Amino acid sequence: MSGLNETPRANRLHIGFFGKRNSGKSSLINAFAKQDISIVSDVAGTTTDPVYKSMEILPLGPCVLIDTAGFDDIGELGETRVEKTKLAAEKTDIAVVLVSGDELSKEKEWFDYFVDRKIPVMLCISKADTLENPEEYKSFVEKEFKAAPIVLSSKTKEGLPEFKEQLLRSLPEDFEMPSITGDLCGENDLVMLVMPQDIQAPKGRLILPQVQTIRELLDKKCVVISCTTDKIDQTLSTLKNSPKLIICDSQVFKTVWEKKPDESRITSFSTLFAGYKGDIEYYIEGAESIDKLDESSKILIAECCTHAPLSEDIGREKLPRLLRKRLGEGLQVDFVSGSDFPEDLTKYDLVIQCGACMFNRRYVMSRIERAKEQGVMMSNYGVVIAKLNKILDKISY
Repeated sequence: MSGLNETPRANRLHIGFFGKRNSGKSSLINAFAKQDISIVSDVAGTTTDPVYKSMEILPLGPCVLIDTAGFDDIGELGETRVEKTKLAAEKTDIAVVLVSGDELSKEKEWFDYFVDRKIPVMLCISKADTLENPEEYKSFVEKEFKAAPIVLSSKTKEGLPEFKEQLLRSLPEDFEMPSITGDLCGENDLVMLVMPQDIQAPKGRLILPQVQTIRELLDKKCVVISCTTDKIDQTLSTLKNSPKLIICDSQVFKTVWEKKPDESRITSFSTLFAGYKGDIEYYIEGAESIDKLDESSKILIAECCTHAPLSEDIGREKLPRLLRKRLGEGLQVDFVSGSDFPEDLTKYDLVIQCGACMFNRRYVMSRIERAKEQGVMMSNYGVVIAKLNKILDKISY
């Protein structure tokens, strides 16, 4: 289990390794990481589901290395594995494509996939020690891809220093995660957190968005005070000055809005994560589109977690209830969870996603881009709840 002092996986640089079966992906990962992360075998197809390994790699910092199944896998099970590889590609910040053999159409297809999506991609020849003429093969690959490959050998460690240098140069310029709270608060500002500890909050723990937000506020040298919803009045009465900012759980937006001091700004954890992980402006546009919907509309609610549905679950019960109260009881609401996100969104009028604290920003943005390309509006829990409570124009983000 990850400790509280560890960087959450969703905030780490994701480096994905892609290639045919038995192209040397697992061997390269093990050689690069200097430890046995993936099982290595001469049998093609040893890696089935993607393997995600969180590591600290200097000077890159906290990373996730993703070992994927061969994208040339065959059969019904093979097709399922390739789908998992495609999902891993959507989460990848830097892609490493390994080439082998003379038929490179599949490798070219995947290389172009990353280039088209402006994802940094490295081209590698991973089994240089098995080639009769590595330089000749390198020239062949370079001509096919119009890009210079790195010649590597996991066995002899040839090319590994160059590989690491190229990784550093490939670091996306925008990888630095944006601030959760942005310019809403700064040093010495008083920030009040309203955090219901109900059935959805694990006993004895805080949920990840709360933990990450508190840590950022402490790093900013803010003065942080927290309470549960039933202690708002008592907490405010003990303060000499009103909070500069109040951050609450989305489901108590209305209650907190009615009780907050006039001079205090208000937002929610989910709204903050809409900007931290996604496209806040598109989410707001998506929430505003609710005005054009009615009970014949179709809405998809996408939870990123895969927990079992709980009583009064915000995504599966509270949000649909609010939507039906506004649009009509006949409203169709579908649900997906985890990485189960439809390729075709066109049958929906709106997609509403949670705060996505468990996903990296690259993957969240890939979902948003899919919705935009298909002309489907998208929003998130906090933004939609603010809209339904008629305070969307009053919250800060």
